[in-house]
Amino acid sequence: MQDGNEQGLELAGNASFRHRNTALLSVSSVEAPRIVSSTDFDRRLASTLQRLKFPPRLLERVAGITQRRWWAAGTSFDDAAVEAGAKALAEAGVEASEVGLLINTSVTRRNLEPSVAVKIHHELGLPSSAMNFDLANACLGFVNGLILAANMIDSGQIRYAVIVNGEDSQGTQEATLARLQRPETTREDFNREFATLTLGSGAAAAVLGPSDEHPGAHRLVGGVMRAGTEHHELCVGGIDGMATDTKGLLDGGLQLVVEAWHEAQPEWDWATMDRYVTHQVSNAYTQAIIQAIDLDPDKVPITFPHWGNVGPASLPMTLAAEAQSLTAGDRILCMGVGSGLNTGMVEIVW
Repeated sequence: MQDGNEQGLELAGNASFRHRNTALLSVSSVEAPRIVSSTDFDRRLASTLQRLKFPPRLLERVAGITQRRWWAAGTSFDDAAVEAGAKALAEAGVEASEVGLLINTSVTRRNLEPSVAVKIHHELGLPSSAMNFDLANACLGFVNGLILAANMIDSGQIRYAVIVNGEDSQGTQEATLARLQRPETTREDFNREFATLTLGSGAAAAVLGPSDEHPGAHRLVGGVMRAGTEHHELCVGGIDGMATDTKGLLDGGLQLVVEAWHEAQPEWDWATMDRYVTHQVSNAYTQAIIQAIDLDPDKVPITFPHWGNVGPASLPMTLAAEAQSLTAGDRILCMGVGSGLNTGMVEIVW
């Protein structure tokens, strides 16, 4: 069997796709209510920061994050995902009985099985005929969920899909703070776990449906995907913590996004979009992307200073926050990156 090069095909390393008949009917978010400041983290880590000779206000200085949010006692991440899903269905005017697909894209989970999706499916009152499953791809999961659901709508297999996400950073951050407070913690230990302190909690959901039945909705045009899996060891997370090569992750992610961007331009012409909704990580990452592909900073909404990095929920939460200021015909580029590394860009015409 011949590979692409032997057949004379040009393999650009970039996967481009277009959607024919899918629209975003609604996108919603749920903010976790407990505000936890970076000042509070500094206070809890004061002895370690002083011993290791780190400057004060480290999280704000390096990441640009002043606070993140945690859920109220008794509220779980999947409860929040249910709330976001119900809100999105109501805003879309779609009945639960009409839904043919539910995709949960949460990184957070309490068990290996069953899927997180089954509880959300049940609590939303979706019919037995509605497929449901988890789709996990780090912080890119929600974008992957949109693309997969759109493909199924385009094919006519389903009419409506709900994509949900709920994240809870509290347990991981509490465990990390406890480790970093130990007297044997080194600068290397602190740097390796620093990114965990930038995480936040939140939830989001979107409803997709056929654009020919919803002419006033927001059409998914298509986009590109690109993988850089040689970087799969740069950020490895578990329930109790996350180890990250911060510089390696920034360099690898930036290279991946830039290469995908430049390969896409002849076909997509994304240089003059009305809004660029990015995955929210930190100030350094956001500014690096803006400079590398020459984006207008006024068209890049920023939410990480007060939400932190909410994983896969950060992009749809930011899009939901921007929705009220968008007008019909605006072109929006959703730009996601997930540990591993993978990137995806999806254009939506509002």
